[in-house]
Amino acid sequence: MPLSGPIQATADSEPRAGQGGFAVLAGRLAEIRGRIDEARTRGGFKQEVGIVAVTKTHGPEAVSAALREGIEDVGENRVQEAIAKMVHADPAVRWHLIGHLQRNKVREAGRFVLIHSLDSERLAEALDREALRLGRTFEVLVQINASGEASKGGFGTGDVARIAERLKSMSGLRVAGSMTMAAYGAEEGELRASFARARAAREALHAAGHPATEISMGMSQDYEIAVEEGATLLRLGTILFGARETQ
Repeated sequence: MPLSGPIQATADSEPRAGQGGFAVLAGRLAEIRGRIDEARTRGGFKQEVGIVAVTKTHGPEAVSAALREGIEDVGENRVQEAIAKMVHADPAVRWHLIGHLQRNKVREAGRFVLIHSLDSERLAEALDREALRLGRTFEVLVQINASGEASKGGFGTGDVARIAERLKSMSGLRVAGSMTMAAYGAEEGELRASFARARAAREALHAAGHPATEISMGMSQDYEIAVEEGATLLRLGTILFGARETQ
């Protein structure tokens, strides 16, 4: 049975940065949450599903709009863009780093409640050193290149067991689960296969002794399938806020 398509981003339905902000967010979010519940029922994993509002390229007003609608978790791709918004944001906002973290920006890691993009052993080592320096523990997700695309970072599915063991020696890190990005525009079967690999990676991390309760996968174009395949965190941007109007 084919899935219902995602809410489409169109010029009529989606707010633009210069068209009065995010007045329709509440209605859109209610529809998305309804679709999430339906997808969770179809998938049968009975997992709790959280939304991380991705405000990339939108201003601080997007963060405020999300918080007003009860979304405390906000994701940014770039450290510097996140920091610029943190200055204006309510302290209740929980910041997630969903993009690649350069090792020269590891000292900013403590600003985030969850780093979705642990994509190399060298980054893991750098984060572990910084966490120990601060006397803290960083929550991280192991990024899995489940689609096998050369353009995507992360660990291959065949590397999960090895990195799971390696991470057990890093007391500054708490491995909360796995993350993946499916190939954009992929057919449903390919999407499901990628998401199933990320789910298997989460299970392998858990079996190795890590907490690993979370699977961060699913974006505006494929979140329903991701929920059916066990996603616990959805990274939603355009479907919530619309496309930012270029100048």
